[in-house]
Amino acid sequence: MGQVAKGRVMDFDKALHQFQPVQVPGIGAGEYAARVTALQARMLATGVGAVWLDASSSLRYFLGHSLGLSERIHGALIPARGAPVHISPVFEEPKLRSLLREAGRVAVWEEDEDPYALIAAEVAGLAGEGATLALDQATPWLFAAPLLAAMEGRVVSAQPLISGLRQVKSAAEIAIIQTAMSASHQVQKAVWQGLRAGISTTVTCAFITAAHKAQGMSPLFAAAQFGEATAYPHGVPEPQILADGDMVLIDLGATLHGYCSDITRTYVFGTPTPRQRALWGHEQAAHAAAFAAAQIGAPCEAVDAAARASLEAAGFGPGYRVPGLPHRTGHGLGMDIHEEPFIVKGNRTPLEPGMCFSVEPMLCLYGECGIRLEDIAFMTPEGPHWFCPPSVSLDRPFG
Repeated sequence: MGQVAKGRVMDFDKALHQFQPVQVPGIGAGEYAARVTALQARMLATGVGAVWLDASSSLRYFLGHSLGLSERIHGALIPARGAPVHISPVFEEPKLRSLLREAGRVAVWEEDEDPYALIAAEVAGLAGEGATLALDQATPWLFAAPLLAAMEGRVVSAQPLISGLRQVKSAAEIAIIQTAMSASHQVQKAVWQGLRAGISTTVTCAFITAAHKAQGMSPLFAAAQFGEATAYPHGVPEPQILADGDMVLIDLGATLHGYCSDITRTYVFGTPTPRQRALWGHEQAAHAAAFAAAQIGAPCEAVDAAARASLEAAGFGPGYRVPGLPHRTGHGLGMDIHEEPFIVKGNRTPLEPGMCFSVEPMLCLYGECGIRLEDIAFMTPEGPHWFCPPSVSLDRPFG
């Protein structure tokens, strides 16, 4: 890429051979048990009789297996006391039992039976008549509405119970995310090395997907934007062809043991103009200001405010106005690509050790270009740390 990549350009096909599967231990049985115990303690403290875990990431978080979402309700009940009970259509029971990390009771329903009445009866049996059921926040309304009726209105959101646990990562979770992030950082660097004039965003994204597969990860998403298309946070529908002087935005992620990576880099293909350098510098300054504001005990909104203040001081905004930062500064990251804590105005949740979140105060100039430097930070007792090194400069985005 002009002066940046002389002697460093690598063909995408050849680059794939440099990748090897990454390895890190998954979550152990003891940690799964501790998660259920912690959830039950919260349930007892709040008077909740049982929690419904739908076919969502929370099911995997607490019980260690995944189910695909379908038109038939299936998942698990965790009572405030006692062992979890799985709910399944009869014909799905054999497959379900093959997925379970630990054997347990499965309550089943036939196609012509009412699964919501079954769940209500199970809640009564597990937690007593009149018990309250807390619903996984990922439960579709298709299931939530009949559950509300079957429970005669004794339904609340499980979000305060679940999110409070999931947003604080354990050492094992941090290690998995670190491995995933480091692997994706290598993919980002390989893209930077392999870009050439005339390449398409389609080919670039195909390489990202193949590279993550070569690392033994499950591709989650790949986004490449060239030129004006970089101005729009989620890109444009049409593919682009790379030309000299284009701004380049690459956003990518994959999963490892169910945990996500997410990293964005923006740079110029060729020699940057003074305007591009200035804009990139404003984005880097906002990115650094947000990271500096991420201190133990500070509210999540303080991180957003610091990034926004930096951009406003440079003449952008104010608020969500464009040219400027039109969205929140960041989101939590874990088993979901976007989860709590959200780095946005109004979120007064104090930062605490174990929280992981993105810092991505994107500078958007519709019709011209956009710059997003997205890195994931995690909180330690001493303050914030990056999983991967942020971009050093526009000319040396990977050091």
